[in-house]
Amino acid sequence: MGTNERKRSLTVGLFVLIGLIILVAGILVLGTQQNKFSKNLVVTTFFHDVKGLKVGNNVWFSGVKVGIVKEITFQSVDDVKVVLHIEEKSSQFIREDVMAKLGSDGLIGNAIVSLVGGSDNVPPIKNGDVIKSVTGTDTEAMFATLQTNNENLVEITKNFAILSQQMVEGKGTVGALMTDSTVALSLKSSVNSLNKVMADANRASSNLAVLMNKLNSNQGLIHDLTTDTAVFASLRESAAQLQGVTQTASALMENLNATSERLNDKDNAIGVLTNDPEAAAEIKQILQNLNGSTAKLDENMRALQSNFLFRGYFRKQQKEQAKATKDSLADLK
Repeated sequence: MGTNERKRSLTVGLFVLIGLIILVAGILVLGTQQNKFSKNLVVTTFFHDVKGLKVGNNVWFSGVKVGIVKEITFQSVDDVKVVLHIEEKSSQFIREDVMAKLGSDGLIGNAIVSLVGGSDNVPPIKNGDVIKSVTGTDTEAMFATLQTNNENLVEITKNFAILSQQMVEGKGTVGALMTDSTVALSLKSSVNSLNKVMADANRASSNLAVLMNKLNSNQGLIHDLTTDTAVFASLRESAAQLQGVTQTASALMENLNATSERLNDKDNAIGVLTNDPEAAAEIKQILQNLNGSTAKLDENMRALQSNFLFRGYFRKQQKEQAKATKDSLADLK
């Protein structure tokens, strides 16, 4: 065999060896990914819709790959049975109350099964367990929502464009404010008036604060009334006296009203004199008769004094009266 043939044989053998090494490495890698060389637990779950899940897709727990999807079959019209192979070394951290949820490996990646939840006081999963499932993220629903939001955003942008155009054209209140100088001046005048009102209100507040300070100071009648008991007692006594005077005046007015009512009645002498003209005329006639009788009585007395039978008696009376007057004057001296 020549030298060239030996070199060719060595080259071919080297390439064959490299190919075998690559083949074995590939088998080992694929076997590792498919859990061919590790002991697994078989658990089952059921989904209403697997959302494109395939056999061989990964199973994740807390962000760590713990198994693969081994089998997907229909259990009934509403349920799809999914058999999972879980690594035994990872199963001790997965509890029996864990729940299976469909997810995605990235935004548009392969569908996966995620194991979520689990309580520390619950035993770990074991071979043959059936775990519950929950509805996971629906990518199609998410894209539908995004599409709806995009349509709403387009509509909002369109409305803003129309609104801005109307504002530029001076339509509406905002457009009038932006384009009509008269409206702007009127608004400015209103703002100035409002500022003046606010300034007046501030001054009124300041005056009120000054008044309150004076009321809180140790001067003035209000301070004396609220702090000086003597002044307060005197004021209360004066108020009581004033109340008594008022009550007396009220009683007096009641008496006057009663008296005036009596004067209007005809069951008393004054009422008769003031309200009965016939009685008044009669009393007047009586007085006239009394005056006439008195005059006649005076005349009779004078005539009686001049009579010789009684002349001595009246002279004696005059002397005794003159003596009594003289004695009184002497006592005064």
